[in-house]
Amino acid sequence: MGRYVVRRLLQMIPVFIGATLLIFLMVNVMGDPIAGLCGERQCDPATAAQLKKEFGLDKPVWQQYLTYMGNVFTGDFGTAFNGQKVTELMSTAFPVTIRLTIVAILFEIVIGITLGVITGLRRGRPVDTSVLLATLVVISVPTFVTGLLLQLLLGVEWGWIKPSVSTDATFSELIVPGLVLASVSLAYVTRLTRTSIAENRRSDYVRTAVAKGLPRQRVIIRHLLRNSLIPVVTFIGTDIGALMGGAIVTERIFNIHGVGYQLYQGILRQNTQTVVGFVTVLVLVFLVANLLVDLLYAVLDPRIRYA
Repeated sequence: MGRYVVRRLLQMIPVFIGATLLIFLMVNVMGDPIAGLCGERQCDPATAAQLKKEFGLDKPVWQQYLTYMGNVFTGDFGTAFNGQKVTELMSTAFPVTIRLTIVAILFEIVIGITLGVITGLRRGRPVDTSVLLATLVVISVPTFVTGLLLQLLLGVEWGWIKPSVSTDATFSELIVPGLVLASVSLAYVTRLTRTSIAENRRSDYVRTAVAKGLPRQRVIIRHLLRNSLIPVVTFIGTDIGALMGGAIVTERIFNIHGVGYQLYQGILRQNTQTVVGFVTVLVLVFLVANLLVDLLYAVLDPRIRYA
């Protein structure tokens, strides 16, 4: 196991460099950061040259990337064009998005897996058909429609929640935004769990456990569910990074100042340091989540061993 972890960590290095290089090139080559600094008016040549020199944009792209990566390994993600450190923006944005992601993941695990187990054990029955239709509707409706609808009904019409989240962004305030963020993924988790349960239910080891007279609850939890969760864990693990990076719409609807909000502001103002810095951290989140998912395989299935 130890050698496997070391090997995976070494494999993550070129992936991290390649991903950050791609993002850096896309942001710096395809955009014009100086235009974002000058607003609607075009910068005069002297001001543009001074700004490029101040932020190091007058150097070749490869040299800018090497300088940036050297700073990243020392914990310096650069300075935004408003003079604020990107690490300061991260210190306020990431805790909020992490709380929002935790709420969304809990909805996926609790509701998604529960509905998947129920429908998988009752395949073809009315409850199975109803859940499949409901998940199909959730997948078909865009997230911004779901968010605006819940905000209108629960926040404006009925007054059950505040239409916008406060700056503290407590867990209680993030329940509805977390449900909106997790809605599509929750539907996929339900369908994936249902399919996996229905397939493994016909396996020999399940029939053997039933023939031995084991209690139904133990057969489902110890034998059926444990093996059926492997593809579900894979999906949820990779979905962690997707939820953190894809929360732009949800955070905009509920006025949550998290990672999605900062990315939106950075793209809108062409603030390359902010965008590249936040995406760099999200790449690390993806890589670590994938590693943890692979390690969980051995916990769920004892037959899996890593050399």
